[in-house]
Amino acid sequence: MSQRLKDILEEWGCLEEEYQQLKETHRIYLKKLEELSKLQDKCSSCIAHQRKRLKELSYQVKKVNKGTSEEDSKKLDEIKEKIKIRPNAFFEMEAFLPKKNGLYLNLVLGNVNVTLLSKQSKFAYKDEYEKFKLYLTVILLLFSFICYFFVSYRFLDAILNFMLVWYYCTLTIRESILITNGSRIKGWWVFHHYISAFLSSVMLTWPDGNLYQTFRNQFLAYSLYQSFVQCLQYYYQSGCLYRLRALGERHNMDLTVEGFQSWMWKGLTFLLPFLFFGHFWQLFNSLSLFRMSELPHCKEWQVSMCGVCFLILFMGNFFTTVAVVRHKMKSRNQKPKSL
Repeated sequence: MSQRLKDILEEWGCLEEEYQQLKETHRIYLKKLEELSKLQDKCSSCIAHQRKRLKELSYQVKKVNKGTSEEDSKKLDEIKEKIKIRPNAFFEMEAFLPKKNGLYLNLVLGNVNVTLLSKQSKFAYKDEYEKFKLYLTVILLLFSFICYFFVSYRFLDAILNFMLVWYYCTLTIRESILITNGSRIKGWWVFHHYISAFLSSVMLTWPDGNLYQTFRNQFLAYSLYQSFVQCLQYYYQSGCLYRLRALGERHNMDLTVEGFQSWMWKGLTFLLPFLFFGHFWQLFNSLSLFRMSELPHCKEWQVSMCGVCFLILFMGNFFTTVAVVRHKMKSRNQKPKSL
């Protein structure tokens, strides 16, 4: 037997041994997967059972007569407090369990499990989402700047609006996945991305003409300002969230938003003038478009539709921000009284 054949047989023997080890490892892996699936189903059913029992128990606690002894009242108060915080514990558990997708994700992705099973995977996906927002915002800022100051072609405007449609649609999908994985994004800050995507798609279909050219620079200036404010918000919000997470005051899956939330009250109130200016710019855009729609030569349906979208964005952004500020002011004024 030649030396080359001996080497080949020896190499094949090593490969065969490794292959058998691989088969055994894969068998164990499949077994663990089956065990994991059973544990997931068991946890989900236990959480559902716990929720049902807690609902019944909280109803019974409310029916307990007020004429109980002081010791019994303390015990009832302890139970009430634990009942209040128990849903948060269930929420944390469910963030690591498979769950059915919402209507939007089912329409876009189908019945695909998008739950990430490790904290590292969840945080990595959240971090990727934040970077995606930042990079696209910078690109949109530069593109708006070029279209506003240097070129005036409808084709380039269409590319900008297409990028906006793609950007906001992608955000809605990623945010839905993040919500499934435990991110607590407030309702309006998700919904306004749907409105923005629809607005950008309407702008994309608006044909070139006198009315479009009249509104073009105003819209580009607004897009430029909006991108600048979003970059500003990302820079300061990400730093604030990092500090609050280190102190244990915020959840690891909390995200930066294009608005104002209660956790920003300490240190980020200087952003409010920038936000309110942007909100009133949306109102100004809406009123400008409604005036244009009343012109006798206005035939495009896009004019009034964009006006409605800008009005919805203004009302949602403005009243949500005002509600947050009012709530924080009210809670801050109540603290000295309680002391």
